[in-house]
Amino acid sequence: MPDVFRKQSQHDFYRAMVESGTRPYFRALSARGTEVLVDGKRLIMVGCNDYLGLSTDPRVVAAASAALGRFGASCSGSRALNGSLALHEELEGRLAVFLGQEAAVVTTTGFQTNLAIASFLGRNDAAFGDMSNHASLVDGIRLGFGAHYRYRHSDMIHLESLLRAADPAVGKLIVTDGLFSMSGDLCRLPEIVALARRYEARVVVDSAHDIGLMGVGGRGVAEHFGLLDGVDLVTGTLSKCFGSSGGMLAGPGDVIDYLRYSARSLLFSAAMPAAAAAAGIASLDIIESEPHRRQRALDLAERLHNGLRALGYDTGQSVTPIIPVHVGDAELCLRAWQELFDAGVFTNAVAAPAVPRGRALLRVTAQATHTDDQVEQVLDAFALVGRRLGLIPGAAPEGYEPVRIARQRRSVEVAL
Repeated sequence: MPDVFRKQSQHDFYRAMVESGTRPYFRALSARGTEVLVDGKRLIMVGCNDYLGLSTDPRVVAAASAALGRFGASCSGSRALNGSLALHEELEGRLAVFLGQEAAVVTTTGFQTNLAIASFLGRNDAAFGDMSNHASLVDGIRLGFGAHYRYRHSDMIHLESLLRAADPAVGKLIVTDGLFSMSGDLCRLPEIVALARRYEARVVVDSAHDIGLMGVGGRGVAEHFGLLDGVDLVTGTLSKCFGSSGGMLAGPGDVIDYLRYSARSLLFSAAMPAAAAAAGIASLDIIESEPHRRQRALDLAERLHNGLRALGYDTGQSVTPIIPVHVGDAELCLRAWQELFDAGVFTNAVAAPAVPRGRALLRVTAQATHTDDQVEQVLDAFALVGRRLGLIPGAAPEGYEPVRIARQRRSVEVAL
């Protein structure tokens, strides 16, 4: 008789980990920063989403510590009942102004933020999502009652064909990541906004990885493309550039108020702890006052990209501090991860279902707080391991195409 708990044999990557003894996941860190300690071994961390290096910034840590002492470790209830704090309201007001929206609401995690999308999708609605969207966006759409159409990654012709074929009477929601967390490329927001206006759809952008990083003021891809007024709802998290934890949604006041009373992931979950909210406020202060951090992260990303490409690695279409080093075979990716780990570099091994089967990659990220020497050490380790495993040629290839990291763009005209 089938046993619902016996799923391990169906998971190829899990089986490969068990057989090889390589465990890239759930490795406990005993120190954090651009250098970490794992089982007493010191490694350079290039697998972290703390792009601005704020999670260990003394000002952020001090703000969280003060809130912990004042409010305790937990809010012990949902926002709706007894868990709301003045800190939550301060953070929400600050985020709304920062993102150029009427209102904002914060949630306990970024994943819960995107589950709130289900509240918009009734039986006469349809969502159109990029195939590379984060799992939380996929699950948020699945939890709703509307139809779910997935378009090929950044394929605007495919998206338009789906919008055109949809019943004109249904409500339409286009849902996309702003900065895709595995491939490192940006969504094609100008085309998405133009299609949304043509087919009377709303646009939701998950800016988890780009708020704080992209745009001249760090307001994310909408600012980067000059389309702050083109996005109907912005979702995001505090666990990346904000160096904290928790999620956010920002948009029109009536929409945010509706979510407060209808989003199950917000209504039926304990509120964001005070320490996380205080850390978020302190980080926002730094994001607004220290733009050089964004510049540093982008500059280092360009150096890592071009250093890896000069070695012969394929870093795909990324133009951001998320650098995918494409390997392909999952078992080879595991082996490369282990050898880099042994060489003193902590990366992320990524395989299905986070990426399509057969497209395993090593995910490398740049942080503003990395030193120039650390970047060179990472490139040296990739050169050593890549040649040993046959991932790159023995000598640097000629005529490789350098990457130019995405910088702030001017406002764009949206064709209707």
